[in-house]
Amino acid sequence: MHTFSVQGMTCGHCVRAVTQAIQAQDPKAKVDVNLAEGRVQVQSQLDAPSVAKLIEEEGYTARPA
Repeated sequence: MHTFSVQGMTCGHCVRAVTQAIQAQDPKAKVDVNLAEGRVQVQSQLDAPSVAKLIEEEGYTARPA
């Protein structure tokens, strides 16, 4: 499981954008977004740098937590 500290997420749209971006590359990925903590946990076949890149392509800053 990969955990990221993500800045810039504020609403349900942000949650959907991040989740859909990751699941577009790994449909079986489990994505848990905690807006209050600014944290995203991802269980995926993708490696951590790939997941971080997908989050950042959606316009957010992702750092390993």
